Amino acid sequence: MQKRTPIRDALEKLEANRVIPFDVPGHKRGKGSSNLREFLGKKCLSIDVNSMKPLDNLCHPVSVIKEAEELAAAAFGAAHAFLLVGGTTCAVQAMVFYAVKRGEKIILPRNVHRSVLNALVLCGAIPVYIPCKTCEKIGIALGSSVDEVERAIKENPDAKAVFVNNPTYYGICSDVEKIARIAHDNNMLLLADEAHGTHFYFAENLPRDAISAGADFSAVSMHKSGGSLTQSSFLLCGENVNTGYMRQIINLTQTTSASYILMSSLDISRSNLALRGSEIFANVLELTEYARGEINKMGGYYAFSEEIIDGADVFDFDKTKLAVNTRGTGLAGIEVYDILRDKYDIQIEFGDIGNILAYVSIGDNFKNIEMLISALAEVKRRFSQAVPDMPKLEYIAPTVCITPQDAFYATKKSLPLAQCAGKICAEFVMCYPPGIPIVAPGEEITPEIVDYIIYAKEKGCSLTGPEDMRVERINVIISEEGH
Repeated sequence: MQKRTPIRDALEKLEANRVIPFDVPGHKRGKGSSNLREFLGKKCLSIDVNSMKPLDNLCHPVSVIKEAEELAAAAFGAAHAFLLVGGTTCAVQAMVFYAVKRGEKIILPRNVHRSVLNALVLCGAIPVYIPCKTCEKIGIALGSSVDEVERAIKENPDAKAVFVNNPTYYGICSDVEKIARIAHDNNMLLLADEAHGTHFYFAENLPRDAISAGADFSAVSMHKSGGSLTQSSFLLCGENVNTGYMRQIINLTQTTSASYILMSSLDISRSNLALRGSEIFANVLELTEYARGEINKMGGYYAFSEEIIDGADVFDFDKTKLAVNTRGTGLAGIEVYDILRDKYDIQIEFGDIGNILAYVSIGDNFKNIEMLISALAEVKRRFSQAVPDMPKLEYIAPTVCITPQDAFYATKKSLPLAQCAGKICAEFVMCYPPGIPIVAPGEEITPEIVDYIIYAKEKGCSLTGPEDMRVERINVIISEEGH
């Protein structure tokens, strides 16, 4: 069954029938724009079509899209799967909207993607943050320990849901199975952000996927490690989810003009992983382990792996993640990121204050890995310097004063960054990627946060979120006294 690709097959049949289009899109299979056809190709534009009876409709699927959802659910071991063309942001926000409403609590780690906090701005739910430990050696936030989750649940028995990352951007996993059991014992849903964990469902010798561990929802970025096109994702659901209601929630924000290019890429990539996933990700793991070993031989760099597992804050580790701490070279991660791109034509996933992440996946090979290893060795030889006094952490624990929604829509004023310490933030400030806010609406802007933002700007991090594109000013809440 997993060989079937119903959406692709329906598009191929439509193309063969040479149907005359008097519908949108206006380029009419590419005939209306020779430049676009030349750039994207005839085949691509021929399947950029509108919903019609033979192709089904993503908002209310009854035929080929419905079959594609059923095949995806079977491939991932879920009760249901939704195809999404709004990225994993759409999936994350849909499961948050399903779980909590205005004034209700959701328990979550603070090192979540901005899409989670954006969802709280929109729905008005109250975040209850799990204390997040950090690893000082590599300067990153760790996972959610079972003890801390259990403590948060006991202190907030009225919460409706618990949220986990599986894994984090750096590959760190929590004990999802135990957290799911505790959440369900307390009548709470478990939501999992698996944007970087698609491969868990098909690989061996890697952390457990969230759905088999008992999660009610999982947001899966098929376009990351799964090989589909950018912006295409799945939302996976457990057995106790009301899928009819979930579809209504998805339809609140997802486009009514879904891209068949994106949907067919989901269809084809799902089939590929279902049939060959174990082989594919065994190769990815081999490449990553080889690279990690060679990088660690150089000195200066630290490509961390499962040795950081402690059974609690780091319950497991995704060994396909090639995350490298750069502090021993005297260079910030973002500096190594820039040098690799500008001097060696190597584009890695991201660089932050102390680390880089080279994303190794379905399309990589030993030749590219060797080029990356050689480039890192040269960067160390040519550009390393005395280790400077860098900020110790990539994550700063927040002080939450009011809800994200109340803060975002509050009366606010813009202040120079240097004057913001002690104020309540009314917008997001984050390095993107990875998209984890340094400060979010409703949180106090501490002197430590101000210093971190200034340092990140000096090192060339891509800061996003504020209304001021130069991140020289931040919107803060005006108090009742007017200041």
